[in-house]
Amino acid sequence: MFGKVASDVLGLSDIGSVIQPADYDKVDADDCVMHEDGERIYFLIKSKSDEYCFTNKALIHLDGSSATSKKRTLKRYDYHRYEISNVSLETAGTVDLDVEIKFTLGGAQFSIDVNKKHLEELKDLYKALLKIAELTQDNNVSLGHAKQSLELASTTLGRARVEGTLHEELKEMNQLAFDWLQEARKQYHIKDFSSVFERYINN
Repeated sequence: MFGKVASDVLGLSDIGSVIQPADYDKVDADDCVMHEDGERIYFLIKSKSDEYCFTNKALIHLDGSSATSKKRTLKRYDYHRYEISNVSLETAGTVDLDVEIKFTLGGAQFSIDVNKKHLEELKDLYKALLKIAELTQDNNVSLGHAKQSLELASTTLGRARVEGTLHEELKEMNQLAFDWLQEARKQYHIKDFSSVFERYINN
């Protein structure tokens, strides 16, 4: 009986379990989180062969080749580099033991089977992933608009007559363009999604 309970709690069966914050230090993925840089775990799913660790900055996937092998591959998918898309949640039928959350990160497709008792918790993860996908898409559009605005301004200034030497003008325009792009990237290129997880995930 104890073995079965431990398997469910710590995700030692083929179907994944949602690990509670108090047990984060008991899983391997915790050692791969960049705590020193303010990275924090917000959601963690563990099965016999895999761990899916959702932090405020990335998905850390410990990919086991099989449930009986100790060999694992560590993969990290930073949200700002691998856009989230195609998020879906498949609920269980009457005889099903598991529910399934699916999504794409960049070109990588994920389909994670989780014990159906964790459905309510998975709904929170589903909402968080949807929100990150929406924010990333909107920010990419805004960043594109900012670049177009800069190009238009540069073209207009290039046609105007400016006092001073050509070297000074080019240097000033280059600095203005650099500062503009840096500010736009800082505003629209989000790397830390703590606010999203804290809004939807109840830890």
